Amino acid sequence: MPWDTNDYPSSWKNLETAIRKKAIEIGNAMLDEGYKEGQAIPIATEQAKEWYANASEKEKNQSLNEQDKELKKRDSSDTQSDSRPELLEKGEHVFKREDDWVVQSEDAKQASGVFDKKEDAIKRGREIAKNKETHLVIYNADGSIQEKQSYDEK
Repeated sequence: MPWDTNDYPSSWKNLETAIRKKAIEIGNAMLDEGYKEGQAIPIATEQAKEWYANASEKEKNQSLNEQDKELKKRDSSDTQSDSRPELLEKGEHVFKREDDWVVQSEDAKQASGVFDKKEDAIKRGREIAKNKETHLVIYNADGSIQEKQSYDEK
């Protein structure tokens, strides 16, 4: 799932807006090229910071405007073609994949988030499950179920 100005890695939340938008642009391009999220995030962060340090004010403003247009276009096209409303009723799962902890909706093709720390993945998974009013399943590193929590408020 491509990142946008409303949904991006938590490590980007404290970046200046221009840097964050550039990181989103670079990160999405890297995902399109087949990079894993865990690889794309730190690289995009560094490249965006480097770009910002070397860009003129005109380049920064121009880039912000172009990125806004591109992100809006991408957001609307993703909503039309890749939207999977059936996932809104599915629970979230937190599990270990390689060296990362992943948050992913049941039956989803891609992760909602990838984290270095299990605690961060649980926090994000819980947030998503509460918003969707579904459930959260947390797995141990060995794949066994550690905990199940329901947030069904219906």
